[in-house]
Amino acid sequence: MKTIGGPGLHSADVTIVGFGPVGKLLALQLGRRGHRVLVVDRKETGYPLPRAVTHCSDFARILQSVGLSPDSIPEATEPYDDMYVWRNGQGQTLVEVDWSGRGESGWYNTYFFNQPALEDRLDALVEELPTVTILRGWEAGDISQDKDSIRVKLSRTSDGEQVTAVSGWLIGADGANSAVRQHAGIEWHDEGFFYDWLVVDVKPGPGLNFPHVANQLCDTARPATMVPGGPGRRRWEFMRLPGETREELNRTEKAWELLAPYGVTAENAELERHSVYTFQACWATEWRRGRILLAGDAAHLMPPFAGQGLGAGVRDAMNLAWKLSAVIDGLADDSLLDTYGPERSQHAIAFVRFSVSLGQVICLTDPNDAAARDERMIAEWATTRKAPAPPRPGLGHGLHTGPHGGELAIQGRVTGPRQTTMLLDDLLGGPGVLLTKRSSMLAVISRDDQKRLGLLGIRLASFEEDSHVSSGTEIIDDIDGTYHQWFDSLGTPTAPVDAVLIRPDFHLYGTASAAHTRDLALGFLAGLRTRHLATA
Repeated sequence: MKTIGGPGLHSADVTIVGFGPVGKLLALQLGRRGHRVLVVDRKETGYPLPRAVTHCSDFARILQSVGLSPDSIPEATEPYDDMYVWRNGQGQTLVEVDWSGRGESGWYNTYFFNQPALEDRLDALVEELPTVTILRGWEAGDISQDKDSIRVKLSRTSDGEQVTAVSGWLIGADGANSAVRQHAGIEWHDEGFFYDWLVVDVKPGPGLNFPHVANQLCDTARPATMVPGGPGRRRWEFMRLPGETREELNRTEKAWELLAPYGVTAENAELERHSVYTFQACWATEWRRGRILLAGDAAHLMPPFAGQGLGAGVRDAMNLAWKLSAVIDGLADDSLLDTYGPERSQHAIAFVRFSVSLGQVICLTDPNDAAARDERMIAEWATTRKAPAPPRPGLGHGLHTGPHGGELAIQGRVTGPRQTTMLLDDLLGGPGVLLTKRSSMLAVISRDDQKRLGLLGIRLASFEEDSHVSSGTEIIDDIDGTYHQWFDSLGTPTAPVDAVLIRPDFHLYGTASAAHTRDLALGFLAGLRTRHLATA
């Protein structure tokens, strides 16, 4: 890292406070784009024990984008192709949530993973980057900013030594108790939904086998969760009961006592971790204040019941990284960053509230309330066989246009010139693309505009080579018809969709007919330099 102004002063394009998965992904994305990144974390070493354990198809696509496709890291993550079963204390099925199959991002809908193993892989990628400097064992303190830069006072936790980090931008990815958010004076909205749960991670010994099934036990005697914990692991979660203290629950003896009914003992399993967590439902009312930006748990916090807490954080990183890079490179006005919070908060808040709704079903200990719940849910399940559907929010107000702007783009299998079958992002080298049905539709994009799109990570690709092929256009074969079906679903007989522009964060900027392909590209480029926030 370049040091300016003598000892005690660090200079960077971006300072990131917090080196958890979200901070790592941000450092990786920005560092690979050539930006000087300083990462600060108050811990001397990474956290060695499991925390988050599940991720979805979209998360898998994000891992794919940095070279960590789930099928390439079997020691860290494994697919879950089964149901998520909810039962009451009498063993009656309340609902079964279908977590099987593959999602629109081209990966399995559900995975269970070991977070330390995944973070080790991310660490190795970040450490390869000469533009990224990591300061472990340092805490962020006072923050000041002007129109050109932001300064953060850093204190080393071991001896109190102080330095100042000077950068163009500061990202707070430092968790629920974010020092960056607090120093910035950003308000923290609390939905008032919180419960204490004991989280227990177990490594079963040889011969101790469990069905690869996720279960939710809605039992008033002790609400509990039992799920895979990633390769070679299982997780249990037990709610703290009224009248029970955190200290009573968070004892090794208590963990073994709660595991005993499942046949898990100190003789046949290793207790990797037990810890009491308070699950909360909160979000920051602003995600940007001047040169300060928030991401991950610093921006939102949700109960674990939808398995989307960390997933929301890595989506933040994908949205923020390409926009911040465009601003630093002079390809976009800094007003582009005003779209980050409105776009991402709509998605995050929807999942916070969905997680709360699941918690309101699970966290019942009153017998009368639970009996009413059981009667309603059993009747609904017997009649409809439909589980509560998770929300499918697109992006909030921001850089997108038209009826499908802000929606998540699909990813299907394709082949290229070498006739090798692969997912589209792998063939193109990234998720951003202006994708058309016919190659001649791209001839209207000028060389200068093609170059600008390329600098922003937007490739040119088409399914059919016809009268004209622009230099740099990839001709691909939609071998399963996935994309043609998708285009058809986006359009209508009177308003067909012949082109889509997918942003570097997998979301649609917009769609167009063949005659308006150029307008689609120019609208995206113009939007990078406007303060107007389009409506979805």
